[in-house]
Amino acid sequence: MENLLRKLDLTSLRLFVAVCQERSMARAAEREFIAPSAISRRIADIEAIVGLPLIQRHQRGITVTPVGETVRRYAEHILGTIESLGAELSQFHEGARGSVRIAANLSAIVQFLPEDLAAFGRVFSAVDVELDEQHSNEVLQRVAERAVDVGICNAVEGIEAFKMVPYRRDRLAVILPAGHPLAARAGEIPFSACAGETLVGLQGNSALTQLLRQQASAAGAPLRIKIRVSSLDALCRMAHAGLGIAIAPEQVGQLYVGKLDVVVRPLTDEWAHRQLWLVFPSREQLSATASAVVNFLAQGQAGSGL
Repeated sequence: MENLLRKLDLTSLRLFVAVCQERSMARAAEREFIAPSAISRRIADIEAIVGLPLIQRHQRGITVTPVGETVRRYAEHILGTIESLGAELSQFHEGARGSVRIAANLSAIVQFLPEDLAAFGRVFSAVDVELDEQHSNEVLQRVAERAVDVGICNAVEGIEAFKMVPYRRDRLAVILPAGHPLAARAGEIPFSACAGETLVGLQGNSALTQLLRQQASAAGAPLRIKIRVSSLDALCRMAHAGLGIAIAPEQVGQLYVGKLDVVVRPLTDEWAHRQLWLVFPSREQLSATASAVVNFLAQGQAGSGL
């Protein structure tokens, strides 16, 4: 059974599948616009390669042998894969079209995706995007379950199991009520300055909450979260109301400066500089449309500046 790949050809497999489906050499020949004798020779060639009969001929037509059924099953899979390849390659010639499903975390959606997806839509107008907002852990779960084509999240446990492409970088900052003592400090401040402060945090097991918990533990200071909210917008508004300080991406905090009575102070800590990742099972499993999205969004990495 060595060198089957070199000996078997797609035309012979296609004709054999036609015979199996029609259960008749004559009907298969009519369907494929070829002489019955030519089909018979093709099947004989496959039988010579396999070394066993694939069909049994009788007056009413043909019967496929158990060996023939095995060959038919694999042949249909091979031919189906070739058809799928042709369909996807045609998308490259015609341009990406259809829809793509993306799961992204809050940081990506609030800071970068509105502008990036708008730019993508101007280039690929025939593509519809379905965007699902999730915490980073849930993003990975959605990608693993094939519920979405592409995920965008921060580095959390388990991300190394996926193909990872850099997307954008952000920086964490402290969002403070304007009257807070730390607001009087100019420029950047270290996370250690927040030790003992009451924080407003995100609900659930968000990547940001995990990171803050790890860093507080490393510093030997408890993470005191008084109120948990479901959005970065609510996080900033709670800080404005004096219910605690918040730690969020600097770019998010800057959206509220001048609108809310808050001050934004970037963190000096190295870990406050975060990488967002595009994640998916593998390049081979991306459709042409999903691949176009990944390639386009990855271009933003060079100009992110953070």
